Amino acid sequence: MGAGSGLLVVCGVVHAISGGRISLLSESPIYAVDFTSTSFTPSGTSVIPKREVRTTRAKRTPKVFKKAMPVKSIVEPTMTKSEVKLLESQIYIFYTSLTGSSQRVATALKEKLEGLEDLQNEPKLMSLDDDVDDLEEYFLKTPDNGATKNIYLLVLPSYETDSPIDYFLEHLKDTYQDFRVDKYPMRTLLGFAILGLGDSESWSGDKFCYQAKLADRWMGKLGGRRLFPVGEVCMKYEGEPKAHEWIQNFASLMVDDEPFYIDEGEDDIDDSDKEDSEGNSDDADTLVDVEDMGNIIRKSGTKGLSETETKEMVAKDSPTYKSLTKQGYTIVGSHSGVKICRWTKSALRGRGSCYKFAFYGIKSHLCMETTPSLACSNKCVFCWRHGTNPVAKSNWRWVLDPPEKVMEGALQGHYQKIKQMRGVPGIQMDRFQEAFQVKHCALSLVGEPIFYPHINEFVGMLHEKHISSFLVCNAQHPDNLAKLSKVTQLYVSIDAPTKTDLRKVDRPLNSDFWERLMSCLDILRTVQSHQRTVFRLTLVKGFNMNDIESYADMVERARPSQIEIKGATFCGSSTGNGNPLTMQNIPFYDECKEFVINLSNELQSRGLNYDIAAEHAHSCCILMADTKFKINGKWHTHIDYPKFFELLESGKDFVDLDYVRETPDWAVWGSDEAGFNPEDTKYDRKTEKLKKKLEREEQARKVIEQTE
Repeated sequence: MGAGSGLLVVCGVVHAISGGRISLLSESPIYAVDFTSTSFTPSGTSVIPKREVRTTRAKRTPKVFKKAMPVKSIVEPTMTKSEVKLLESQIYIFYTSLTGSSQRVATALKEKLEGLEDLQNEPKLMSLDDDVDDLEEYFLKTPDNGATKNIYLLVLPSYETDSPIDYFLEHLKDTYQDFRVDKYPMRTLLGFAILGLGDSESWSGDKFCYQAKLADRWMGKLGGRRLFPVGEVCMKYEGEPKAHEWIQNFASLMVDDEPFYIDEGEDDIDDSDKEDSEGNSDDADTLVDVEDMGNIIRKSGTKGLSETETKEMVAKDSPTYKSLTKQGYTIVGSHSGVKICRWTKSALRGRGSCYKFAFYGIKSHLCMETTPSLACSNKCVFCWRHGTNPVAKSNWRWVLDPPEKVMEGALQGHYQKIKQMRGVPGIQMDRFQEAFQVKHCALSLVGEPIFYPHINEFVGMLHEKHISSFLVCNAQHPDNLAKLSKVTQLYVSIDAPTKTDLRKVDRPLNSDFWERLMSCLDILRTVQSHQRTVFRLTLVKGFNMNDIESYADMVERARPSQIEIKGATFCGSSTGNGNPLTMQNIPFYDECKEFVINLSNELQSRGLNYDIAAEHAHSCCILMADTKFKINGKWHTHIDYPKFFELLESGKDFVDLDYVRETPDWAVWGSDEAGFNPEDTKYDRKTEKLKKKLEREEQARKVIEQTE
């Protein structure tokens, strides 16, 4: 046939198609075919046999095919094949610590093992927080020490809040469940043992030392040989003596070369990895249609989902809550906090405001210090909280409070604390009344405010109330930083100029902390270039005050509007946080001034227009600024707050220079007042304390003279 031709069969009739026309050709016969015969010749007279009527079968119940777990016989623990030379091994002692107890116990364990007579290799003490940059180096692979086998000892505390140990446990679990890697990486170890520390009163039952028990379980599942039963010590009632008892018993094991049992029984199987091998008699014989899957998921899956309950970041019955409230914090909801600082109290008594008043025009008694996220991704050595707040890496995993609840709770908590100041001697009534109308909000306090998923909505609520927003971030969340909306002033903490120093000062949780910092610097220069940005440098002597050139590199990369340089404040002993900060690490004001002058000279030598603008000697704080803020020979680092809100509500684009005011003379660098407002009364605690002491001695002397 030609193009456009063909045959069409409709209801057994053959039609010819040609040129778009359809014509009847012939009736197509229907054949009855006997598929059981070996031959068949069609004919036009074939007879169609009558269809037999058959009774329908009873409806069969379809069968469900379920994954059947292999029947595993009960395996008794087996002995190692030969004597084990434990003293010839390389021992690694890992610990993680928030309060310092684990570090002390781990150190005692190391010292005890070092005292063993025939120990061939010195034990290595390693912090999972600071010394182990990448967990995979030790817990996906193990150190290669040639013919020498390794032993892992872990001293682990337990907290009912997110802490660095959670990420360690997640790593162990993820390694076990990752089909791409060796499922039993710990089998190369000679063995492991775990000592858990906890609080049996606050966290009794299954919660007592539960993280140590989880680590023991996962290490076993990863192929590790358990050398000694997991220790469980209550530090509140049994204390370190009980821990030393475990250490003594383990040390006794080390000198014993006898073979030990290897447990290969059912305990190493995770219940979540097993199917119900017995099943249900009804379900076992039922084939599930696709349409019925939803019902089955609702019946069987809902329970499992509800059991995975999202935790609160700071639960009201947790030790973290007790610790923070004891320090004066008001916990708002489940993850936010508010507190009044000492400068607020000082301003209420007419004794001066903090450096923000000298630099930016913020009166401390009108400022609320709060945070919508108490969790932080760093454990800085100079942190005032001594590691008592929760920690987090990059994912929000807790119950999430709406911004309306955070706002209402923060204001209520702040005003309540202001109200409590009414009986303090020296409170000025006019400032006390003004304090009940917050004008500024410092989003710093503790934790990482930018980590809160609704931070933009929260900032928007502040601006609706004409409350300025001063947001501080630690340069560890570049994605959040890039999405941040307009704030009055954006701070980025730059705590060290090099990767090595930053690890030592900030003690970050993220292994890619340096790359995150660099990304944040680039975001300041590009995406957030419209913001009024500030570098915040906290100087710690012996940690981060040497490499001026590297600091200048970071300034050149990010081009912040201003740079704050502040000496670290020592807030009591920090040994509880496991860090070495002492009063010797707190720089004097003259040392801070020298640092700032050197940084200014370095920046200017590179052609960067930065100079020293203002100071607040009482806070040991100095401000450098881009010289664009020096207008007609006068520094304009203060902020015109009404102008900021006017520009914000206009919907127009604006930049940092569009809402500036002149810096008062008393705050300018080199002024006689050195940043202290002359309208306030300078109060020297040491001088006043000495003065009162002399007055008491004089009164006592007069009483003695009168009695004589």
